Amino acid sequence: MTTADTRSDPSTPATLPSVLRLTGIDKRYGGVHALRGVDFELARGEVHALVGENGAGKSTLIKIVSGAESPDAGEIEIDGQALPTGSTTSALSAGIATVYQESQLFGELTVAENVFIGRELRRAGIVERGRQHEAVVKLLERVGLDAAVADVRVADLSVAEQQLVSIAKAFASEPRILILDEPSAILTDREIDTLFEAVRRMRDSGVAVIYISHRLDELAQITDRVTVLRDGRVVASRPTRELTVRAVAELMVGHTLETDQVRRTVPDVEPALAVTSLGRRGVFADVELALRPGEVVALYGLIGSGAASIARALYGIDPADSGIIRINGQEVNLRSPADAVRHGMTMLPANRKVQGVFSSKSIAFNISSAHLRLLSRGGLWVDRGRERSVARDFIKRIAIKAPGPATLVGNLSGGNQQKVVLARQLVERPHILLLEEPTQGVDVGAKDEIHRIIVELADAGSAVLVVSSDLPEVLQVADRVLVVRAGRIVAAFDRGARQADVLAAAAGDGGPGTVDDSSTANTASTTEVTAP
Repeated sequence: MTTADTRSDPSTPATLPSVLRLTGIDKRYGGVHALRGVDFELARGEVHALVGENGAGKSTLIKIVSGAESPDAGEIEIDGQALPTGSTTSALSAGIATVYQESQLFGELTVAENVFIGRELRRAGIVERGRQHEAVVKLLERVGLDAAVADVRVADLSVAEQQLVSIAKAFASEPRILILDEPSAILTDREIDTLFEAVRRMRDSGVAVIYISHRLDELAQITDRVTVLRDGRVVASRPTRELTVRAVAELMVGHTLETDQVRRTVPDVEPALAVTSLGRRGVFADVELALRPGEVVALYGLIGSGAASIARALYGIDPADSGIIRINGQEVNLRSPADAVRHGMTMLPANRKVQGVFSSKSIAFNISSAHLRLLSRGGLWVDRGRERSVARDFIKRIAIKAPGPATLVGNLSGGNQQKVVLARQLVERPHILLLEEPTQGVDVGAKDEIHRIIVELADAGSAVLVVSSDLPEVLQVADRVLVVRAGRIVAAFDRGARQADVLAAAAGDGGPGTVDDSSTANTASTTEVTAP
């Protein structure tokens, strides 16, 4: 990797003084050894990436640094002075600010109130709302949000806007050490660029940043150094410029990743799902697609393209108001998910935390929750033995890393939670499977396994529609790629398409594969697909 920006100061992180040093950090949760003697050092004015698979120990480590957890062994030093562990107050006093992946904001309060909650600007005991408002506006500008957002309730903001507010709140404390946990996972490319600019300004002012991300392609743009955790241990810590994306991914999983596209032969049979002139007023229009048994078709588009809305209409969540949907040649009217399920269709939602899992319930409960009639005796009560048997089968079949069916889903890593949600969709062997962002927020190892499952499902005869904004993923698993822009399918590519051509079509640059250019459609040349 090569860094995208250069420093005016010739100093490098290796020569800058250390601001944070962790020595021999060890942590157990019952029988789980989360961290095993971790050493970690952060230099002043450095953006240091902390990467690893889900369950590698990243979250535990940052909780210990931020004082939310106490280590079983080991020491933390700030500027050579011991930092008391297990105290968020001590961490905050030492200048450590953390932006977690999940929002820590209060939805009923305004942005300005959230930013200064607990440390309001006061004079004679009275909150100076005018001064707070001015300060918040400047902070919002730094993260690319409009000044008008300052007086808006957080609950009325998009998830991406809430994430940017959380980052602005962290900036407000003028931290010496800033921890960013998956800050770009739900941001658009433009928002990410703004975020990176703000992080670079903080870095150049001497702030040390720990940057956690599954999007390995970002590391070259924003980080100076990369530390890789695997199974609770540090397996590598090197300057970013010395590592490729593939090298980082393989350090994370501990083995060579298979990135070649699987060559598959799709049966030439009647489509399982055929769509003609499908539309939803103001959202998408004139959608035409056909999906055959044994085929993986991807709907790819940039955020806001309308690809997800098409999938939601196919599943009856937000029904189309024009056009025809046929399943196995029969015209159907899908006005609800129940209609879709009756016709042999199921859907994996994009947001597993909100739409997918019951975190406080077991794996067995989560898998069986959509199939109570199938798993019940006489339709009166659930056969718990059968429920556990089905869960054990899926734990083995799709490699869910868990002690057993009784394990609470909230105790699993993100990748394994996603597999549990996927398992629920597979219990009754769906004929048509819609997968919306199937690997969003999971690590490279889990992503590799989920891709394998998708191909196996198609090989077993399922028709699979993948809706994804992850272009390497799309090129890896799909037999055909349909590009969506502004609510319309604007290009089609067969397996082997070049990444640049697909991205150009999604961005509106035309080129090979465009639907209205029959001479070049589906003829884009093969490109190497690197590890995600």
